[in-house]
Amino acid sequence: MRDKIVNKVRSGKILTSDGAWGTFLHQKGLKPGECPESWNLNKPDDVLDIARSYILAGAEMIETNSFGGNRFKLKQYGLAEKTMKINEAAAKISRQAAGTDKHVLGSVGPTGIILMMGEVKPEELYNAFKEQAVALEKGGADAIIVETMSDMEEALIAVKAARDNTSCEIICSMTFEKTTSGDYKTIMGISPSEIPEKLIDAGADIIGSNCGNGTKGMVDIARELRKANADIPIIIYGNAGMPKYLKGQTVFEETPEETSSYVPQLIDAGVNIIGGCCGTTPEHIRQIAEKVRHYML
Repeated sequence: MRDKIVNKVRSGKILTSDGAWGTFLHQKGLKPGECPESWNLNKPDDVLDIARSYILAGAEMIETNSFGGNRFKLKQYGLAEKTMKINEAAAKISRQAAGTDKHVLGSVGPTGIILMMGEVKPEELYNAFKEQAVALEKGGADAIIVETMSDMEEALIAVKAARDNTSCEIICSMTFEKTTSGDYKTIMGISPSEIPEKLIDAGADIIGSNCGNGTKGMVDIARELRKANADIPIIIYGNAGMPKYLKGQTVFEETPEETSSYVPQLIDAGVNIIGGCCGTTPEHIRQIAEKVRHYML
């Protein structure tokens, strides 16, 4: 039986997570306007190949291809009624790649709906996140990772829905952007120091940040999170640099060597789990895992 992620962290381990999924799916032929999560049903072997590539690179935990797998987003593709099936399949694929000893993190992204605009009621969001989390656990997820969140209210609802309705560990990762004054805030104006207490109260076991920044920018965010709470495990997974639009394509120019060079600084800042977000590849993860192993010697 797998030990809990939190227990591994409490024992002093630094863990390596996986890298980008969307980038990989596009490389495999995902077309503009196509639903990434539909591949869990239509092209499971391609999804499995992505998951396996990160395990082979040294990831000790992998996510699921379910970031946009909530009912609201799937409705845009006419797939709302397949929400449970799509999420369960996503977790089963990653579980197959992870085997019995690696962890599967069920990815839950934002709905794209802003609560303050009155487009949806809080209970409707709760039920959508509940539906997704329950299906991910059924498919074999060890943890639910509520990620790339910028709206604190939505994040809290998602965390609570997963906490109330599953036995999974709960991770929540917010996205911050650097302001003109040099500090970091979500697009809703929330700073890293403001999130630990609220997320922990909602039921999060692990908190952190992803996307929005290259790995270098994540060091200051990690320091602020750790200063706000000395005990909560922290996960950080930045982009492979800031995105650039070149020759009609979005590219991320941070090399695996550059990304992994920040591992010691992240660990010194109090980070317990390190992975990659947009633009990162299995080679980025391989080099992160190598740096983590070297640091722990």
